[in-house]
Amino acid sequence: MIYLDYSATTPINYEVLESLTKTSKEYFANPNSLHTLGVKSRELLTSATKQISDLFNVLDSEITFTSGSTEANNMALVGVALANMKRGNHIITSKLEHPSIYKILEYLQTLGFEVSYVDNDSDGLIDFEDLRRKIRPTTILVSICAVNSEVGVRQPLKMIRQIIKKENATTFLHSDMTQALGKIPVNFHDVDLASVSAHKIYGPKGIGLLYKNSRINIIPLIHGSSKDNSLKPGTPAVPLIVAMAKAIRLALNDLDRRETFVARLNERIVKELEVIDGIKINKTKYSIPHILNISLDNIRPETFIHAMEEYEIYLGTNTACSSGEISSSVMAIYNDRKRASGTIRISLSYLTTTDEINKFLTYFKICYAKLNALVQK
Repeated sequence: MIYLDYSATTPINYEVLESLTKTSKEYFANPNSLHTLGVKSRELLTSATKQISDLFNVLDSEITFTSGSTEANNMALVGVALANMKRGNHIITSKLEHPSIYKILEYLQTLGFEVSYVDNDSDGLIDFEDLRRKIRPTTILVSICAVNSEVGVRQPLKMIRQIIKKENATTFLHSDMTQALGKIPVNFHDVDLASVSAHKIYGPKGIGLLYKNSRINIIPLIHGSSKDNSLKPGTPAVPLIVAMAKAIRLALNDLDRRETFVARLNERIVKELEVIDGIKINKTKYSIPHILNISLDNIRPETFIHAMEEYEIYLGTNTACSSGEISSSVMAIYNDRKRASGTIRISLSYLTTTDEINKFLTYFKICYAKLNALVQK
């Protein structure tokens, strides 16, 4: 099996799985309980939270655990909007976001909020001048992803935040950092709110977090009793939180070395595929190497993906949450509907081997030649 869909989800790291299993067996008590077992679970929860906050150099109280990035995105966007609706109703986002962001903003529009989409240049970078122009006195929030999930474009969040604060000091910046964590360095201090998910960094599914600067007040989406952060009442998922803490710590190791290795794999694929007629490489100078997007002129992406699946090679289309739809990111960068309709995402990992890439390229060319010949008939 050759797995090249790491941006959709990652296999759980063995050490992380061990932590999850051990915690599930030995620390099963409710951390809100007053008895000894509950106290032990509480201590482990506190320790795991501190590990994460220390890794990101933020306060423990600024971390809220969620079921994943989609919940964290909802918590951030809806929570900020409802808390600041008397101050303004304007939100800005880009054309390069994860589908969950657009769905949340569609909902907020039904509540009377106005959404503007900032332009990007031909490399996918946010147009800073357009961002300046779009910020108003009523702009309460800007949401820009750290790394685009389809083409891998990395945004300069620190610079974006400086522009926002200069134009309107009360406007908050949220970033979905799901595709950035574990691939490139991330800094929560570059933003006011950030979303991440464990299953993208070799952790378990069902756990993520929202970073929220302590100076920001947001309206909770869920109401209930809790000893923990009021944004997420209920019984904390201690085993998942402990596993996520381990996954984050491991994901931040050797980032530069891992990125250099993945970049070599990326370059090898590009070199082999860019010379084939009917294939376009959707990559800019701001794309991180872990995500490589290509377009097939004459073959439907789902047809090609299933053809490769016969050789136990697994690829993705755009994002896993919008498979089969036109790539909004490719459309935003290239303004070419045909190109945006035929995308395949090859997502790489430091776990990917050179031998896997050699086999992938061999079978890719076989499938492409076979399917392309059928189309030409």
